[in-house]
Amino acid sequence: MSKIVPPLKKHYVETVVPALKASRGYKNIHQVPKLEKIVLNTGISSEADKNIIAETQRDLSAIAGQKALLNKSRKAIANFKLRQGQIVGSHVTLRGDAMWHFLMRLLAVALPAIRDFRGVPNKLDGQGNYNIGISDFTIFPEIVVENNKRSMGLDITLVTTAKTDEEGRELLKHLGMPFRRIEPVAAKPTAA
Repeated sequence: MSKIVPPLKKHYVETVVPALKASRGYKNIHQVPKLEKIVLNTGISSEADKNIIAETQRDLSAIAGQKALLNKSRKAIANFKLRQGQIVGSHVTLRGDAMWHFLMRLLAVALPAIRDFRGVPNKLDGQGNYNIGISDFTIFPEIVVENNKRSMGLDITLVTTAKTDEEGRELLKHLGMPFRRIEPVAAKPTAA
């Protein structure tokens, strides 16, 4: 029985790896940067009740396609009304085929669904990884808008094996990440 290869992974192996080897001059295939994992993270208010926590975990699990874990606070902070062991967020780490399927849904369905979408920022974190902040998670088709009473933000981290930001940006650009175009600013003529 053959396993179905995700289309984006097939594109990576057949198109992206040869393109990166040619443009960067890599001699070994293991030098070519690759996507290691995708981490989805969201925060939950410290005053949230059990129903909101369960809804958040359910929604994040639906978006990711696997069960979301709950994050608990390590320390008590009185100014934030936070006790030790209180649930403060939820996260999912995607690897393998689930990672490739999620990235395909993100690039092909979710990001184009953002109103007035002009691309994602070009800035990486300095080590070849990329972070996207989404202010409203209802852009994903798995979320039914009528059932949600509140809006939830979402942090998406794409972890790559790239050593520099340029390598990571080139990898993500070849995978189809819609980066914003940087328009050259025309110099204004000065009156002499």
